Amino acid sequence: MERGKMAEAESLETAAEHERILREIESTDTACIGPTLRSVYDGEEHGRFMEKLETRIRNHDREIEKMCNFHYQGFVDSITELLKVRGEAQKLKLVIAMEELKQCRLQQRNISATVDKLMLCLPVLEMYSKLRDQMKTKRHYPALKTLEHLEHTYLPQVSHYRFCKVMVDNIPKLREEIKDVSMSDLKDFLESIRKHSDKIGETAMKQAQQQRNLDNIVLQQPRIGSKRKSKKDAYIIFDTEIESTSPKSEQDSGILDVEDEEDDEEGARETFENYYRKQRRKQARLVLQPPSNMHETLDGYRKYFNQIVGFFVVEDHILHTTQGLVNRAYIDELWEMALSKTIAALRTHSSYCSDPNLVLDLKNLIVLFADTLQVYGFPVNQLFDMLLEIRDQYSETLLKKWAGIFRNILDSDNYSPIPVTSEEMYKKVVGQFPFQDIELEKQPFPKKFPFSEFVPKVYNQIKEFIYACLKFSEDLHLSSTEIDDMIRKSTNLLLTRTLSNSLQNVIKRKNIGLTELVQIIINTTHLEKSCKYLEEFITNITNVLPETVHTTKLYGTTTFKDARHAAEEEIYTNLNQKIDQFLQLADYDWMTGDLGNKASDYLVDLIAFLRSTFAVFTHLPGKVAQTACMSACKHLATSLMQLLLEAEVRQLTLGALQQFNLDVRECEQFARSGPVPGFQEDTLQLAFIDLRQLLDLFIQWDWSTYLADYGQPNCKYLRVNPVTALTLLEKMKDTSRKNNMFAQFRKNERDKQKLIDTVAKQLRGLISSHHS
Repeated sequence: MERGKMAEAESLETAAEHERILREIESTDTACIGPTLRSVYDGEEHGRFMEKLETRIRNHDREIEKMCNFHYQGFVDSITELLKVRGEAQKLKLVIAMEELKQCRLQQRNISATVDKLMLCLPVLEMYSKLRDQMKTKRHYPALKTLEHLEHTYLPQVSHYRFCKVMVDNIPKLREEIKDVSMSDLKDFLESIRKHSDKIGETAMKQAQQQRNLDNIVLQQPRIGSKRKSKKDAYIIFDTEIESTSPKSEQDSGILDVEDEEDDEEGARETFENYYRKQRRKQARLVLQPPSNMHETLDGYRKYFNQIVGFFVVEDHILHTTQGLVNRAYIDELWEMALSKTIAALRTHSSYCSDPNLVLDLKNLIVLFADTLQVYGFPVNQLFDMLLEIRDQYSETLLKKWAGIFRNILDSDNYSPIPVTSEEMYKKVVGQFPFQDIELEKQPFPKKFPFSEFVPKVYNQIKEFIYACLKFSEDLHLSSTEIDDMIRKSTNLLLTRTLSNSLQNVIKRKNIGLTELVQIIINTTHLEKSCKYLEEFITNITNVLPETVHTTKLYGTTTFKDARHAAEEEIYTNLNQKIDQFLQLADYDWMTGDLGNKASDYLVDLIAFLRSTFAVFTHLPGKVAQTACMSACKHLATSLMQLLLEAEVRQLTLGALQQFNLDVRECEQFARSGPVPGFQEDTLQLAFIDLRQLLDLFIQWDWSTYLADYGQPNCKYLRVNPVTALTLLEKMKDTSRKNNMFAQFRKNERDKQKLIDTVAKQLRGLISSHHS
């Protein structure tokens, strides 16, 4: 019983729980139904729950069916009403769409009109924005052009807008601001290029040098044809130099912009142009004023050229990258002025240069200076003409330098034949000087060249001089004929003036010896023979044949002949001076009565000196030695005659004449001995013929023959002048009177005195008749 009650109670609780779950399912959101269903399945009565659930579903279906049946008629009525309204709705929608289309058409017209107005305003705003950007970036000079377009082209089209009126009001202020700042930038730019002109010029000249080196190495042809091709590169260099040396505001200045335009207002344009040109002319005058010590070093000239090149590179760049600031006429006028001042300065300062190396370096620098400016289209022919003037000065400095070289060579020479002890030494000398002698080659070592060391040294220095002249002619755009002519003329000056003077100075030295003079004659003879080799040397380096019309000939032969003749004359003079020195030692006793038996000591020494001297003359040309010997004998004979007839010798005896006769015989014996080969039998003795006939006349007292034959072509005493005979006779007459106090008491003496008086009288008669 109790079990049944308990089962009944549990059944009621389960039914109540299921009812609660069903209510919860009906009222709970589907997303939260999971826990509710889980409680069903957690229990054991889910079968009964499913039955209750089915029952509940059927109940709800019946209620829905009842609800639908109740409202069906109303739904049908509603659908009918809705179908009626649809047509009206379609009409209403079409009206709304047409209204919207009308509104869109209006908006489209407004937009088009707005776009048209904006298209008119947009260029104005763009130009104004561009103007602001140009002013912001400090490109004020081109901003003037933008301002002009804005004012005269764009603003009039939209002048009715307020913002345009604001712009129009600001334009004068902007223009003044642009002008002021542009002028300030122009001043800064002028100051900058003044400071950096030398750097710009240095860079441009380096570029020209590199271009020339490339032309010489690669093209191997004249550089004139390739000058213009590097102008673009030069502009690039200029821009780079400006960027590296100028502040940002200067390098971006409109003055250097390729799109620069000047303002249309004549006054503003002229202000800029006049100010720029005036300042640049002032700068040009400063640049063209050379420093006072420019001639002292090459750097002085280089800095001077760098500034000039930099100045005109800037001007040329501005000419090609701006409009109106400068023009070709202004540049040409400025260049003409600069060229004349530059040439005048170079003429003045180059005249101070005494170093040929500096003059040569200056020439190379002027050529580079001219080539650099020629790249930019400046005419430089006058510079090359001036270089021809400097060439003459260069020749003069070379001549001065070589005068010192020749002087040192001649001073240091030992004036002795060059000895060689080996084949190597022989070849070395022959390699320095063109000499060929088969006989000398056959001789064994050691042996000697006939000339001294100054011959190969002088020959090689002449060649070095020719090379130095050739260096100056390089890059002057001269023809081979002009170069050849220049070298030959300079070499002729070297030979005829410099070398000739050096040789003459050596020859005229007071302490020059006969040995040195003899060697100089030998040396000049060989140098004279080498002149043809110098001709060939010049021909080889200039490729101009000596047979070419108007080719200058070398005057070396004349130079060396003149030097040799001067040396020969100096030998004659030197010999005569030596003879005079010996004669000063003569100490005759003109009153002696003793008869001597030998020549005087001084004369014996003199003859010994002459023999030794003429032995040295073996290497001289035959005529030179013979002339020297004959000259010495004639001078000796003349000096002895003067010694006999000089006024200080007022008296002489026959014994003194006998001693004098012995001395003359010693001289005649020397002449007969043939001290120099080549004389005919009695040729040299003829130098003493006047003395011999005079002495024979007095010693033999052969007056009858003399007086009888006087004037006859075959007279025995043809060489005795009656004046000379009378002078000597008067000396003997005075002696007879004063030394023979008792002569009047001796008949022989009286007769002799009468004879002397008679002869003297007849001699006076001969003299009188001769003069009449």
